[in-house]
Amino acid sequence: MPYPPPSRIPSGTRRRSLLASAAGAALLAGCSSGPGDSGSTGGSPSVAEKARARAARDSAGLVERYDAAIAAFPGLAEHLAPLRAEVVRHTEAFGGVRKAGEKASPTAPPSASVSASASPPADEKDALTGLAAAERALADRRTAALLEVPGELARLMASVAAAGAVHAYLLAEGAR
Repeated sequence: MPYPPPSRIPSGTRRRSLLASAAGAALLAGCSSGPGDSGSTGGSPSVAEKARARAARDSAGLVERYDAAIAAFPGLAEHLAPLRAEVVRHTEAFGGVRKAGEKASPTAPPSASVSASASPPADEKDALTGLAAAERALADRRTAALLEVPGELARLMASVAAAGAVHAYLLAEGAR
C-alpha cells in the first residue's frame, strides 16, 4: 500500500533556508579580504606589512647563521647549501631582497634571537645543533604569529614555518 502524499507540500524556498544562506554568505564575506583591504590605517604600516618585514629580516638573519657555519666549517657546505638556498628563497618570498652570496643590509638588522650567537660553535656538531635550534625557534614564532596575519601571508608563513621545522629536523639528524 503506497503512502499518502503529504497534506501540504512546501513550495519555493523556505524562510529558514533563506536565513541560513544569508548568514552563511555574511560569514564568508567577513572572512575574506578584498584586494583593497590591506588592513592599514592612516599612514602607519599594517600588521601584515610589519609581519612580512620581520619575517624577511628573520630569514636574512638565518642565512647569516648558515654563512657563519659554512665559513667556520667548510666541510658542512655540501650538507648546508640546499637548506641555506631555501632560506634565501624564504627571505625573497617575504619581500626581502637577498642574493645568494650577498651580506645583510645594514638598514634591516636581523632579529637578535635568530642572528646572535653567544660564541662560535666548537665543532660541526655544535654548529648543526645551533642551526637546528635557530630554525626551530623561528618556525615556532612564525606558527604563533599565524593568527595575527591575513590569509595569504598566513598561508606563506605556515608553509615557511613547516619548511623550517623540516630543516630543524634534518639539521638535528645531521648532528647525531
